Amino acid sequence: MIKIIERLVSGENLKESQMTYAMTEIMEGRVSSVHMASFLTALRLKGETSEEISGGAKVMRDKAEQIDLGDRYTVDTCGTGGDGTDTYNISTASAFVTAAGGVAVVKHGNRSVSSQCGSADVLETLGINIGINSKRVKECVEKIDLGFLYAPAFHSSMKYAAAVRKELGFRTIFNMLGPLTNPARANGQVLGVFHENLTGLMAEAMKKLGTEHVLVVHGMDGMDEITVTDRTKVSELKGGKINSYYIEPEDFGMKRRFKEELEGGTPKENAEIIRGIFKGEIREAKKDILLLNSGAALYAGKKASSIQEGVEMAREIIESGKALAKLDELVEMTNR
Repeated sequence: MIKIIERLVSGENLKESQMTYAMTEIMEGRVSSVHMASFLTALRLKGETSEEISGGAKVMRDKAEQIDLGDRYTVDTCGTGGDGTDTYNISTASAFVTAAGGVAVVKHGNRSVSSQCGSADVLETLGINIGINSKRVKECVEKIDLGFLYAPAFHSSMKYAAAVRKELGFRTIFNMLGPLTNPARANGQVLGVFHENLTGLMAEAMKKLGTEHVLVVHGMDGMDEITVTDRTKVSELKGGKINSYYIEPEDFGMKRRFKEELEGGTPKENAEIIRGIFKGEIREAKKDILLLNSGAALYAGKKASSIQEGVEMAREIIESGKALAKLDELVEMTNR
């Protein structure tokens, strides 16, 4: 491990095999807290490569409890978080819309790290039992096209890194690995990242991991979502090729909004926002941003031929009451 740390300190990139070795040592509890902190800090200062990210993700995937959904095409709407904007849980809300559109969604998430409310927090407040085991999550996906994978329950090996991560207090490679390590190994994904420089890097890592169709997105207002207040950078992996481009609200017939219009709050407040949109009581900015992100997920899930078509599908899904019905279905299924 010391040789690997020395390599990073001197600014050299790691080969995937070296990264795999280091992460395996960490995930199996054989690395001291001093060496782990040095490794994570040196890697952050050097800047992570797609090879290092994919190497780390492979180990985390292998160590996780797996969910086998056979040849079912699945989608995740999990981002890195850590964008510092206190919006409501947009990607969590989009999971319901996407599943209501007939896409099998395996939503991977956790409690809050940088905001007031993480996906697990808001789902719990909405009445969903997030503590169900992998067998029951699989049953949810098979029966209603939607399941929530509570990260700590599936990634028990992360306990070895938890204390060091918390004490370091800054972003490390683990913030990037979370969205790449879905225990169901989703085929498609809308992956929000906290910096525009990460879109291509994460798309490259996803390519190495064998993901079929992913849209890695970063709002130029700083959001780890497709935004309605500014342009959004997209790096799209499809058919083994990566294409980067920008989209803006006007492309979809939407007005630009102010960030303040998207604000969320506590888990209770965010749950009320999500139910409010699904009931047709909340419109405009909060609904528009959900339409964009759900449209992208329907596109990644092969139900729409473009984000634009996905947006129109998402609108119909919400306005017909299908998204609200899907939410109620998951509440009922997880509390049996």
